[in-house]
Amino acid sequence: MRIGIVNYGMGNIHSLKGALANISPSADIELVNDSESLSEVDLIFLPGVGHFKVAMETLGSLGLDEVLKMLVLDNKKPIMGICLGMQLLLSNSSEGGINPGLGLIDGEVRRIADGIEKIPHIGFDEVSPSAGSKMFTGIEKLDFYFVHSYCVKKTSNNSILTYCNYNENFIAAIENKHIWGTQFHPEKSQNSGLQLLRNFINTHGN
Repeated sequence: MRIGIVNYGMGNIHSLKGALANISPSADIELVNDSESLSEVDLIFLPGVGHFKVAMETLGSLGLDEVLKMLVLDNKKPIMGICLGMQLLLSNSSEGGINPGLGLIDGEVRRIADGIEKIPHIGFDEVSPSAGSKMFTGIEKLDFYFVHSYCVKKTSNNSILTYCNYNENFIAAIENKHIWGTQFHPEKSQNSGLQLLRNFINTHGN
């Protein structure tokens, strides 16, 4: 099995690669930043840390935005977005003005609502999966590590959603067939995060 981590200069790629190597030692884990390499992997991970608009512009400059759409929407290649990478899966974000995302899942990214808790949301927090979730199979401790100021506020009805509360309820994870996303960092979330990554590989890998 070949696992590709999209390497476009805005992701926590080395800790993610280490986590994946831990749970799937026989897999060929590659850092990819061109369309040919991306087309050859079996599973795609799209990490991300930083600004939504800059991330989309960077993916576009590498020609990866269109190839990701083709591979995921047309070829049904499994993908998992992490943190900003999850936000990029959606239709648009209001970070720096309304900017289009990859549009792999219909939905919107907006700033976390102001409230008692400080923004950005940093640290471990508990999530609440919806019924039918495969992402959290075998996970008892539902605490995961977050670092973000923007979040997915709404998405299409055919997704299985997991929520977290921080000044408001927001979508912490999405499962839409072969498209998964987590606002939190599973690679920084200890055993629970490793099991979640394992669930993605077991569900969608060869």
